[in-house]
Amino acid sequence: MAGDVRDGGGGPVRREALGFLLVGGVAYAADLALFLALRPHFAPLPAKALAFLAGCTVAYLGNALGTYRRRSLHLRQYGAFFGVNLAGAAVQLACLGVSHYGLGLTSPLADTVSGLGVGTVLATGVRFWGTRTLVFGPRGRDTSWTG
Repeated sequence: MAGDVRDGGGGPVRREALGFLLVGGVAYAADLALFLALRPHFAPLPAKALAFLAGCTVAYLGNALGTYRRRSLHLRQYGAFFGVNLAGAAVQLACLGVSHYGLGLTSPLADTVSGLGVGTVLATGVRFWGTRTLVFGPRGRDTSWTG
C-alpha cells in the first residue's frame, strides 16, 4: 500500500530499518578499516576525516542502491545524506560532552558508554529518521530491497 509505514511485526519500517542497519554496519567497517590503514601515514584528524567521508559514501551507495532501491544517484541527495550523517556525529559528540564535561563522568568507561553506547544509539535514530525523511523520502518505504 503506497505510503504505508506501519510496522506490524515484519512491516515496511522494520524491513527498512534492518536494511539500514546492515548497510550501516558495512559502512562502519569501511570507516574503521580505512582509519586503521591511514593512521600510520596521517595525523589522527585527517585520517578520521577521510575515513568518515569514505564511510558516508559507502553508506549512501548501500542505502540508495540497496535499502531504498534508487535507479540513479544524485549529488544533491548525497549532500543531504552527508549532512544527516554530520548531525548524527554531532549527537554522538554531544552525548560524550554532556557526560564528560557536564556531568563530570570522566572515566574511560563513562566516555565509552556515553559516546559509543548512548551516543551511537541516539545518532543511529537521527540518521535513520533523516535518511528516510530528508534524503530518500516516502518513496523508499514502498520499494525496500528487504521486502
